[in-house]
Amino acid sequence: MKKQIIILDTTLRDGEQSLTCSLSTQTKIDIALALEDMGVDIIEVGFPVSSPKDFKTSQKISQIIKNSTICGLARCKEKDIDLVYEALKKSKNFRIHIFLATSPIHIITKLKTNLNNIIECITFMIKYARRYTNNIEFSCEDSTRTPINDLCLVIEAAIKAGATTINIPDTVGYTFPEEYNNIILSLKNKIYNIDKCIISVHTHNDLGMAVGNTISAINAGARQIEGTINGIGERAGNCALEEIIMALYTRRHSLNFYTNINYNKIAYTTKLVSKLCNIPLSIHKPIIGENAFAHSSGIHQDGIIKNRETYEIFNPNIIGLNYKKLNLTAKSGRAALKYHMELMGYKDNTYDINVLYNNFIKLAEKKGQIFNYELASLAFNNKIDNEITFYSLVNFNIKFHDNKITIVTIKLKCGDILHIATDQNQEYLYAIHKVIERITNYKFKIVKYKLVSKSSSTKSKNKVFIQINYKGNIFHGFSISNNIMKTSILAIIDSLNHIWKFEKINNNI
Repeated sequence: MKKQIIILDTTLRDGEQSLTCSLSTQTKIDIALALEDMGVDIIEVGFPVSSPKDFKTSQKISQIIKNSTICGLARCKEKDIDLVYEALKKSKNFRIHIFLATSPIHIITKLKTNLNNIIECITFMIKYARRYTNNIEFSCEDSTRTPINDLCLVIEAAIKAGATTINIPDTVGYTFPEEYNNIILSLKNKIYNIDKCIISVHTHNDLGMAVGNTISAINAGARQIEGTINGIGERAGNCALEEIIMALYTRRHSLNFYTNINYNKIAYTTKLVSKLCNIPLSIHKPIIGENAFAHSSGIHQDGIIKNRETYEIFNPNIIGLNYKKLNLTAKSGRAALKYHMELMGYKDNTYDINVLYNNFIKLAEKKGQIFNYELASLAFNNKIDNEITFYSLVNFNIKFHDNKITIVTIKLKCGDILHIATDQNQEYLYAIHKVIERITNYKFKIVKYKLVSKSSSTKSKNKVFIQINYKGNIFHGFSISNNIMKTSILAIIDSLNHIWKFEKINNNI
Protein backbone atom coordinates (compact mmCIF):
# COMPACT_ATOMS: atom_id res chain seq x y z
CA MET A 1 0.00 0.00 0.00
CA LYS A 2 1.26 3.46 -0.89
CA LYS A 3 2.00 5.82 1.97
CA GLN A 4 1.15 9.51 2.04
CA ILE A 5 3.82 12.18 2.25
CA ILE A 6 2.47 15.30 3.94
CA ILE A 7 3.54 18.56 2.29
CA LEU A 8 4.24 21.60 4.48
CA ASP A 9 4.95 24.76 2.52
CA THR A 10 6.93 27.50 4.25
CA THR A 11 7.24 29.93 1.32
CA LEU A 12 5.41 32.63 3.29
CA ARG A 13 7.62 32.20 6.34
CA ASP A 14 11.07 30.79 5.59
CA GLY A 15 10.91 31.82 1.94
CA GLU A 16 10.07 35.43 2.75
CA GLN A 17 13.12 35.68 5.02
CA SER A 18 15.32 35.71 1.91
CA LEU A 19 13.57 38.62 0.21
CA THR A 20 14.91 42.17 0.23
CA CYS A 21 11.53 43.49 1.36
CA SER A 22 8.54 41.85 3.03
CA LEU A 23 5.57 40.76 0.98
CA SER A 24 2.32 42.71 1.20
CA THR A 25 -0.68 41.13 2.88
CA GLN A 26 -2.52 40.79 -0.44
CA THR A 27 0.51 39.17 -2.07
CA LYS A 28 0.70 36.61 0.73
CA ILE A 29 -3.02 35.92 0.41
CA ASP A 30 -2.61 35.37 -3.34
CA ILE A 31 0.24 32.91 -2.77
CA ALA A 32 -1.64 31.12 0.03
CA LEU A 33 -4.69 30.66 -2.21
CA ALA A 34 -2.48 29.25 -4.97
CA LEU A 35 -0.88 26.84 -2.50
CA GLU A 36 -4.29 25.72 -1.30
CA ASP A 37 -5.42 25.24 -4.90
CA MET A 38 -2.27 23.19 -5.55
CA GLY A 39 -3.26 20.84 -2.74
CA VAL A 40 -0.62 21.72 -0.13
CA ASP A 41 -1.53 20.03 3.16
CA ILE A 42 -0.07 22.60 5.56
CA ILE A 43 0.76 26.25 4.87
CA GLU A 44 3.15 27.93 7.30
CA VAL A 45 1.90 31.48 7.00
CA GLY A 46 4.37 33.36 9.16
CA PHE A 47 6.04 34.14 12.46
CA PRO A 48 3.33 36.24 14.20
CA VAL A 49 5.53 37.59 16.99
CA SER A 50 8.05 39.01 14.50
CA SER A 51 5.93 42.07 13.60
CA PRO A 52 2.38 43.45 13.85
CA LYS A 53 2.12 43.13 10.07
CA ASP A 54 3.06 39.45 10.14
CA PHE A 55 0.49 38.87 12.88
CA LYS A 56 -2.32 40.58 10.95
CA THR A 57 -1.40 38.88 7.69
CA SER A 58 -1.35 35.46 9.36
CA GLN A 59 -4.72 36.27 10.91
CA LYS A 60 -6.28 37.22 7.56
CA ILE A 61 -4.93 34.18 5.74
CA SER A 62 -6.18 31.88 8.50
CA GLN A 63 -9.71 33.19 7.95
CA ILE A 64 -9.58 32.72 4.16
CA ILE A 65 -7.95 29.31 3.72
CA LYS A 66 -10.41 26.44 4.22
CA ASN A 67 -8.82 23.25 2.93
CA SER A 68 -5.18 23.46 4.05
CA THR A 69 -4.05 23.42 7.67
CA ILE A 70 -2.62 26.80 8.73
CA CYS A 71 0.61 26.84 10.70
CA GLY A 72 2.41 29.59 12.63
CA LEU A 73 5.95 29.58 13.99
CA ALA A 74 6.87 30.27 17.63
CA ARG A 75 10.03 30.28 19.70
CA CYS A 76 9.94 28.45 23.03
CA LYS A 77 8.32 31.49 24.65
CA GLU A 78 4.83 31.91 26.04
CA LYS A 79 4.29 35.21 24.20
CA ASP A 80 5.17 33.63 20.84
CA ILE A 81 2.78 30.74 21.41
CA ASP A 82 -0.01 33.05 22.56
CA LEU A 83 0.35 35.19 19.44
CA VAL A 84 0.29 32.17 17.11
CA TYR A 85 -2.97 31.11 18.73
CA GLU A 86 -4.48 34.61 18.55
CA ALA A 87 -3.52 34.89 14.88
CA LEU A 88 -4.78 31.47 13.84
CA LYS A 89 -7.63 30.67 16.23
CA LYS A 90 -10.36 31.39 13.65
CA SER A 91 -8.84 28.94 11.19
CA LYS A 92 -10.70 25.72 10.49
CA ASN A 93 -7.49 23.77 11.18
CA PHE A 94 -4.33 25.23 12.67
CA ARG A 95 -0.97 24.11 14.00
CA ILE A 96 1.49 25.67 16.42
CA HIS A 97 5.08 25.11 15.30
CA ILE A 98 7.60 25.54 18.13
CA PHE A 99 11.36 25.47 17.65
CA LEU A 100 14.53 25.57 19.74
CA ALA A 101 18.15 24.85 18.87
CA THR A 102 19.63 21.57 20.06
CA SER A 103 23.21 21.52 18.71
CA PRO A 104 26.14 22.28 21.05
CA ILE A 105 27.27 25.28 18.99
CA HIS A 106 23.83 26.88 19.36
CA ILE A 107 23.24 25.87 22.98
CA ILE A 108 26.62 27.09 24.20
CA THR A 109 27.36 30.13 22.05
CA LYS A 110 23.88 31.43 21.14
CA LEU A 111 21.61 30.36 23.98
CA LYS A 112 24.35 30.20 26.65
CA THR A 113 22.75 27.33 28.55
CA ASN A 114 22.92 23.53 28.68
CA LEU A 115 21.02 20.54 27.30
CA ASN A 116 19.06 19.86 30.50
CA ASN A 117 17.68 23.40 30.52
CA ILE A 118 16.81 23.08 26.83
CA ILE A 119 14.81 19.90 27.49
CA GLU A 120 12.98 21.49 30.45
CA CYS A 121 12.08 24.52 28.34
CA ILE A 122 10.84 22.40 25.44
CA THR A 123 8.72 20.22 27.73
CA PHE A 124 7.10 23.20 29.45
CA MET A 125 6.35 25.11 26.23
CA ILE A 126 4.83 22.16 24.41
CA LYS A 127 2.54 21.51 27.38
CA TYR A 128 1.74 25.23 27.43
CA ALA A 129 0.79 25.17 23.73
CA ARG A 130 -1.50 22.17 24.23
CA ARG A 131 -4.02 24.42 25.99
CA TYR A 132 -4.69 25.81 22.49
CA THR A 133 -4.42 22.75 20.22
CA ASN A 134 -3.21 19.18 20.05
CA ASN A 135 -1.67 19.83 16.62
CA ILE A 136 1.83 20.78 17.72
CA GLU A 137 5.04 20.49 15.75
CA PHE A 138 8.42 20.78 17.42
CA SER A 139 11.61 21.51 15.48
CA CYS A 140 15.08 20.67 16.77
CA GLU A 141 16.95 23.55 15.15
CA ASP A 142 20.33 22.48 13.73
CA SER A 143 19.48 18.86 14.43
CA THR A 144 21.97 17.47 11.91
CA ARG A 145 24.83 18.93 13.96
CA THR A 146 23.37 17.61 17.21
CA PRO A 147 24.92 14.44 18.76
CA ILE A 148 22.46 11.60 18.15
CA ASN A 149 22.06 10.72 21.83
CA ASP A 150 21.29 14.35 22.70
CA LEU A 151 18.81 14.50 19.85
CA CYS A 152 17.08 11.35 21.12
CA LEU A 153 16.69 12.82 24.63
CA VAL A 154 15.17 16.02 23.23
CA ILE A 155 12.73 14.25 20.91
CA GLU A 156 11.64 11.71 23.51
CA ALA A 157 10.81 14.56 25.91
CA ALA A 158 9.01 16.56 23.19
CA ILE A 159 6.79 13.61 22.25
CA LYS A 160 6.07 12.85 25.90
CA ALA A 161 5.04 16.48 26.39
CA GLY A 162 2.54 16.24 23.53
CA ALA A 163 4.23 17.10 20.22
CA THR A 164 2.53 15.24 17.36
CA THR A 165 5.05 16.13 14.65
CA ILE A 166 8.80 16.18 15.20
CA ASN A 167 10.87 18.08 12.65
CA ILE A 168 14.52 17.18 12.04
CA PRO A 169 15.80 20.22 10.12
CA ASP A 170 19.11 20.38 8.32
CA THR A 171 19.13 24.07 9.24
CA VAL A 172 22.43 25.01 7.60
CA GLY A 173 22.44 22.51 4.74
CA TYR A 174 25.33 20.63 6.30
CA THR A 175 24.47 16.95 6.01
CA PHE A 176 24.72 14.42 3.18
CA PRO A 177 21.93 12.03 2.11
CA GLU A 178 23.46 8.92 3.66
CA GLU A 179 24.05 10.75 6.95
CA TYR A 180 20.50 12.10 7.00
CA ASN A 181 19.13 8.64 6.32
CA ASN A 182 21.14 7.25 9.24
CA ILE A 183 19.89 10.00 11.56
CA ILE A 184 16.24 9.21 10.83
CA LEU A 185 16.82 5.45 11.17
CA SER A 186 18.66 5.97 14.48
CA LEU A 187 15.80 8.04 15.88
CA LYS A 188 13.29 5.35 14.90
CA ASN A 189 15.39 2.64 16.52
CA LYS A 190 16.43 4.48 19.69
CA ILE A 191 13.34 6.47 20.76
CA TYR A 192 10.69 4.28 22.42
CA ASN A 193 7.75 6.65 21.71
CA ILE A 194 8.71 7.71 18.19
CA ASP A 195 5.65 5.89 16.81
CA LYS A 196 3.42 8.49 18.51
CA CYS A 197 4.55 11.26 16.14
CA ILE A 198 5.10 12.03 12.47
CA ILE A 199 8.74 12.58 11.53
CA SER A 200 9.23 15.69 9.40
CA VAL A 201 12.26 17.01 7.55
CA HIS A 202 13.22 20.54 6.58
CA THR A 203 16.31 20.81 4.38
CA HIS A 204 18.43 23.69 3.15
CA ASN A 205 20.46 23.78 -0.04
CA ASP A 206 23.83 25.20 1.07
CA LEU A 207 25.68 22.22 -0.42
CA GLY A 208 23.08 21.51 -3.11
CA MET A 209 21.76 18.50 -1.17
CA ALA A 210 18.27 19.66 -0.16
CA VAL A 211 16.19 17.46 -2.48
CA GLY A 212 18.53 14.47 -2.18
CA ASN A 213 18.53 14.73 1.60
CA THR A 214 14.74 14.88 1.67
CA ILE A 215 14.43 11.75 -0.50
CA SER A 216 16.87 9.88 1.76
CA ALA A 217 14.89 10.90 4.85
CA ILE A 218 11.62 9.73 3.27
CA ASN A 219 13.21 6.36 2.53
CA ALA A 220 14.23 6.16 6.19
CA GLY A 221 10.73 6.85 7.48
CA ALA A 222 10.01 10.60 7.36
CA ARG A 223 6.39 11.24 6.40
CA GLN A 224 6.27 15.05 6.25
CA ILE A 225 8.48 17.23 4.08
CA GLU A 226 8.93 20.98 4.40
CA GLY A 227 10.09 23.31 1.67
CA THR A 228 9.29 26.32 -0.45
CA ILE A 229 8.09 27.01 -3.95
CA ASN A 230 11.11 27.49 -6.26
CA GLY A 231 13.37 26.69 -3.30
CA ILE A 232 13.49 30.30 -2.08
CA GLY A 233 14.75 30.80 1.47
CA GLU A 234 17.67 31.70 3.69
CA ARG A 235 21.12 31.72 2.05
CA ALA A 236 21.14 29.12 -0.76
CA GLY A 237 17.45 28.40 -0.18
CA ASN A 238 15.24 25.53 0.94
CA CYS A 239 14.21 22.26 -0.61
CA ALA A 240 12.22 23.18 -3.74
CA LEU A 241 8.80 21.62 -3.25
CA GLU A 242 8.04 21.29 -6.96
CA GLU A 243 11.26 19.28 -7.35
CA ILE A 244 10.64 16.88 -4.49
CA ILE A 245 6.97 16.47 -5.45
CA MET A 246 7.82 15.58 -9.04
CA ALA A 247 10.67 13.32 -7.92
CA LEU A 248 8.15 11.36 -5.85
CA TYR A 249 5.71 11.29 -8.77
CA THR A 250 8.25 10.31 -11.43
CA ARG A 251 9.74 7.51 -9.29
CA ARG A 252 6.41 6.53 -7.70
CA HIS A 253 6.67 2.89 -8.75
CA SER A 254 9.91 2.37 -6.83
CA LEU A 255 9.37 4.84 -3.96
CA ASN A 256 5.73 3.82 -3.36
CA PHE A 257 4.59 7.18 -1.93
CA TYR A 258 1.89 9.66 -2.90
CA THR A 259 0.94 13.25 -2.13
CA ASN A 260 -2.33 15.21 -2.27
CA ILE A 261 -0.85 17.68 -4.76
CA ASN A 262 -2.79 18.81 -7.83
CA TYR A 263 0.10 18.44 -10.26
CA ASN A 264 -1.45 20.54 -13.02
CA LYS A 265 -1.25 23.59 -10.72
CA ILE A 266 2.51 23.37 -10.19
CA ALA A 267 3.66 25.49 -13.15
CA TYR A 268 1.13 28.24 -12.39
CA THR A 269 2.11 28.38 -8.71
CA THR A 270 5.85 28.47 -9.36
CA LYS A 271 5.46 31.28 -11.89
CA LEU A 272 3.17 33.22 -9.56
CA VAL A 273 5.68 33.01 -6.68
CA SER A 274 8.51 33.99 -9.04
CA LYS A 275 6.59 37.04 -10.20
CA LEU A 276 5.24 38.19 -6.83
CA CYS A 277 8.57 37.67 -5.04
CA ASN A 278 10.50 39.23 -7.94
CA ILE A 279 12.88 36.27 -8.14
CA PRO A 280 13.39 35.22 -11.79
CA LEU A 281 13.62 31.51 -12.46
CA SER A 282 16.88 30.18 -13.86
CA ILE A 283 16.38 28.81 -17.36
CA HIS A 284 17.94 25.56 -16.10
CA LYS A 285 15.73 25.34 -13.00
CA PRO A 286 14.59 21.71 -12.66
CA ILE A 287 10.91 21.02 -13.41
CA ILE A 288 9.85 24.55 -14.38
CA GLY A 289 12.86 26.33 -15.90
CA GLU A 290 12.56 27.58 -19.48
CA ASN A 291 15.00 24.91 -20.65
CA ALA A 292 13.62 22.07 -18.51
CA PHE A 293 11.82 20.68 -21.56
CA ALA A 294 13.91 22.28 -24.29
CA HIS A 295 16.02 20.20 -26.67
CA SER A 296 18.78 21.48 -28.94
CA SER A 297 20.81 18.45 -29.95
CA GLY A 298 19.73 16.95 -33.27
CA ILE A 299 19.87 13.43 -31.82
CA HIS A 300 17.69 14.44 -28.86
CA GLN A 301 15.24 16.30 -31.10
CA ASP A 302 14.84 13.32 -33.39
CA GLY A 303 14.15 11.11 -30.36
CA ILE A 304 11.61 13.54 -28.88
CA ILE A 305 9.73 13.81 -32.18
CA LYS A 306 9.44 10.02 -32.36
CA ASN A 307 8.72 9.43 -28.65
CA ARG A 308 8.82 12.07 -25.91
CA GLU A 309 9.86 9.49 -23.32
CA THR A 310 13.25 9.08 -25.01
CA TYR A 311 14.51 12.31 -23.41
CA GLU A 312 11.72 13.49 -21.08
CA ILE A 313 11.14 11.58 -17.85
CA PHE A 314 7.63 13.00 -17.40
CA ASN A 315 5.19 14.81 -19.64
CA PRO A 316 5.20 18.59 -18.96
CA ASN A 317 1.42 18.58 -19.40
CA ILE A 318 1.23 16.98 -15.96
CA ILE A 319 2.41 20.18 -14.27
CA GLY A 320 0.41 22.50 -16.49
CA LEU A 321 2.91 23.11 -19.29
CA ASN A 322 1.70 22.29 -22.78
CA TYR A 323 4.63 22.82 -25.07
CA LYS A 324 7.38 20.88 -26.77
CA LYS A 325 10.40 23.13 -27.22
CA LEU A 326 12.89 22.11 -29.88
CA ASN A 327 15.39 24.95 -30.13
CA LEU A 328 16.66 25.57 -33.64
CA THR A 329 20.43 25.97 -33.38
CA ALA A 330 23.46 24.79 -35.32
CA LYS A 331 23.20 21.53 -33.34
CA SER A 332 19.74 20.78 -34.79
CA GLY A 333 19.18 18.19 -37.50
CA ARG A 334 16.83 17.77 -40.43
CA ALA A 335 14.15 16.10 -38.27
CA ALA A 336 13.73 19.25 -36.17
CA LEU A 337 13.61 21.48 -39.28
CA LYS A 338 10.92 19.30 -40.81
CA TYR A 339 8.98 19.28 -37.52
CA HIS A 340 8.97 23.09 -37.29
CA MET A 341 8.00 23.46 -40.94
CA GLU A 342 5.04 21.11 -40.33
CA LEU A 343 4.00 23.23 -37.33
CA MET A 344 3.77 26.20 -39.69
CA GLY A 345 1.72 24.19 -42.18
CA TYR A 346 4.35 23.58 -44.88
CA LYS A 347 4.34 20.14 -46.48
CA ASP A 348 7.71 18.57 -47.17
CA ASN A 349 6.99 18.43 -50.93
CA THR A 350 6.90 22.25 -51.10
CA TYR A 351 10.58 22.74 -50.25
CA ASP A 352 13.93 20.96 -50.49
CA ILE A 353 14.97 19.79 -47.01
CA ASN A 354 18.65 19.56 -48.01
CA VAL A 355 18.74 23.11 -49.37
CA LEU A 356 16.91 24.32 -46.27
CA TYR A 357 19.34 22.49 -43.99
CA ASN A 358 22.41 23.92 -45.68
CA ASN A 359 21.02 27.48 -45.56
CA PHE A 360 19.95 26.94 -41.97
CA ILE A 361 23.38 25.78 -40.77
CA LYS A 362 25.10 28.78 -42.36
CA LEU A 363 22.77 31.24 -40.63
CA ALA A 364 22.63 29.38 -37.32
CA GLU A 365 26.42 29.34 -37.00
CA LYS A 366 26.43 33.12 -37.41
CA LYS A 367 23.29 34.06 -35.49
CA GLY A 368 22.70 31.32 -32.91
CA GLN A 369 19.04 30.45 -32.36
CA ILE A 370 16.75 30.52 -35.40
CA PHE A 371 13.01 31.12 -35.15
CA ASN A 372 10.21 29.53 -37.18
CA TYR A 373 9.54 32.50 -39.43
CA GLU A 374 13.26 32.72 -40.26
CA LEU A 375 13.18 29.03 -41.15
CA ALA A 376 10.39 29.72 -43.62
CA SER A 377 12.48 32.50 -45.19
CA LEU A 378 15.39 30.07 -45.60
CA ALA A 379 13.14 27.41 -47.11
CA PHE A 380 11.64 29.77 -49.67
CA ASN A 381 14.45 32.31 -50.11
CA ASN A 382 13.73 32.38 -53.82
CA LYS A 383 10.34 33.92 -53.09
CA ILE A 384 11.60 37.06 -51.40
CA ASP A 385 14.75 39.09 -50.88
CA ASN A 386 15.61 38.49 -47.22
CA GLU A 387 17.66 41.66 -47.09
CA ILE A 388 14.57 43.85 -47.62
CA THR A 389 13.44 45.90 -44.62
CA PHE A 390 9.90 47.05 -45.34
CA TYR A 391 9.30 49.12 -42.20
CA SER A 392 11.83 51.69 -41.00
CA LEU A 393 11.63 54.47 -38.43
CA VAL A 394 11.90 58.02 -39.77
CA ASN A 395 11.36 59.93 -36.53
CA PHE A 396 9.23 59.97 -33.40
CA ASN A 397 8.09 62.32 -30.65
CA ILE A 398 6.97 61.40 -27.15
CA LYS A 399 5.52 63.93 -24.70
CA PHE A 400 4.84 63.21 -21.03
CA HIS A 401 2.14 65.39 -19.46
CA ASP A 402 1.45 66.22 -15.82
CA ASN A 403 -1.80 64.24 -15.94
CA LYS A 404 0.35 61.13 -16.56
CA ILE A 405 -0.81 60.86 -20.16
CA THR A 406 1.87 60.04 -22.73
CA ILE A 407 1.35 61.28 -26.29
CA VAL A 408 3.29 59.35 -28.93
CA THR A 409 3.77 60.39 -32.56
CA ILE A 410 5.65 58.11 -34.96
CA LYS A 411 6.57 58.50 -38.61
CA LEU A 412 7.30 55.24 -40.41
CA LYS A 413 8.51 54.49 -43.89
CA CYS A 414 6.42 51.57 -45.21
CA GLY A 415 8.11 50.49 -48.39
CA ASP A 416 8.27 53.76 -50.36
CA ILE A 417 5.40 55.46 -48.51
CA LEU A 418 5.61 57.61 -45.37
CA HIS A 419 2.94 57.24 -42.69
CA ILE A 420 2.47 59.21 -39.50
CA ALA A 421 0.12 58.59 -36.57
CA THR A 422 -0.46 59.70 -32.97
CA ASP A 423 -1.96 58.02 -29.93
CA GLN A 424 -1.96 58.50 -26.17
CA ASN A 425 -2.08 56.39 -23.03
CA GLN A 426 -0.82 56.34 -19.45
CA GLU A 427 1.69 53.65 -20.45
CA TYR A 428 4.19 54.79 -23.10
CA LEU A 429 4.70 51.25 -24.43
CA TYR A 430 0.97 50.78 -24.96
CA ALA A 431 0.77 54.14 -26.77
CA ILE A 432 3.69 53.11 -29.03
CA HIS A 433 1.93 49.80 -29.66
CA LYS A 434 -1.32 51.48 -30.72
CA VAL A 435 0.41 53.97 -33.02
CA ILE A 436 2.32 51.23 -34.85
CA GLU A 437 -0.83 49.11 -35.11
CA ARG A 438 -2.63 52.04 -36.70
CA ILE A 439 0.11 52.59 -39.27
CA THR A 440 0.76 48.97 -40.23
CA ASN A 441 -2.75 47.51 -39.80
CA TYR A 442 -1.16 44.57 -37.97
CA LYS A 443 -3.25 43.63 -34.92
CA PHE A 444 -0.68 42.17 -32.56
CA LYS A 445 -0.16 41.60 -28.85
CA ILE A 446 3.06 42.19 -26.94
CA VAL A 447 3.57 39.01 -24.91
CA LYS A 448 7.07 39.66 -23.60
CA TYR A 449 9.11 42.83 -23.15
CA LYS A 450 12.58 42.84 -21.63
CA LEU A 451 14.68 45.97 -21.17
CA VAL A 452 18.36 45.71 -20.31
CA SER A 453 20.04 49.02 -19.48
CA LYS A 454 23.76 49.49 -19.06
CA SER A 455 25.42 52.81 -18.37
CA SER A 456 28.90 54.14 -17.77
CA SER A 457 30.32 57.56 -17.07
CA THR A 458 30.43 58.35 -20.79
CA LYS A 459 27.49 56.57 -22.40
CA SER A 460 24.51 54.31 -21.85
CA LYS A 461 23.06 51.50 -23.93
CA ASN A 462 19.56 50.09 -23.80
CA LYS A 463 18.71 46.69 -25.23
CA VAL A 464 15.11 45.65 -25.78
CA PHE A 465 14.03 42.08 -26.48
CA ILE A 466 10.39 41.73 -27.45
CA GLN A 467 7.99 38.97 -28.41
CA ILE A 468 4.70 39.67 -30.13
CA ASN A 469 1.82 37.40 -30.99
CA TYR A 470 0.39 37.86 -34.45
CA LYS A 471 -2.32 35.47 -35.64
CA GLY A 472 -1.17 32.84 -33.17
CA ASN A 473 2.51 32.97 -34.17
CA ILE A 474 5.27 34.40 -31.97
CA PHE A 475 7.68 36.86 -33.59
CA HIS A 476 10.82 38.20 -31.95
CA GLY A 477 12.29 41.68 -32.12
CA PHE A 478 15.52 43.20 -30.86
CA SER A 479 17.11 46.62 -30.82
CA ILE A 480 19.83 48.60 -29.09
CA SER A 481 20.27 52.37 -28.74
CA ASN A 482 20.95 55.12 -26.22
CA ASN A 483 17.28 56.09 -25.94
CA ILE A 484 14.85 53.71 -24.20
CA MET A 485 11.81 54.94 -26.15
CA LYS A 486 13.60 54.64 -29.48
CA THR A 487 14.90 51.18 -28.59
CA SER A 488 11.37 50.02 -27.79
CA ILE A 489 10.00 51.38 -31.08
CA LEU A 490 12.82 49.80 -33.11
CA ALA A 491 12.36 46.41 -31.41
CA ILE A 492 8.66 46.37 -32.34
CA ILE A 493 9.50 47.42 -35.90
CA ASP A 494 12.08 44.64 -36.11
CA SER A 495 9.44 42.05 -35.20
CA LEU A 496 6.98 43.56 -37.70
CA ASN A 497 9.52 43.25 -40.50
CA HIS A 498 9.69 39.54 -39.68
CA ILE A 499 5.89 39.39 -39.94
CA TRP A 500 5.94 41.20 -43.28
CA LYS A 501 8.51 38.77 -44.72
CA PHE A 502 6.64 35.78 -43.31
CA GLU A 503 3.36 36.86 -44.89
CA LYS A 504 5.07 37.74 -48.16
CA ILE A 505 6.49 34.25 -48.39
CA ASN A 506 3.11 32.62 -47.64
CA ASN A 507 1.38 34.78 -50.21
CA ASN A 508 3.88 33.72 -52.88
CA ILE A 509 3.93 29.99 -52.22
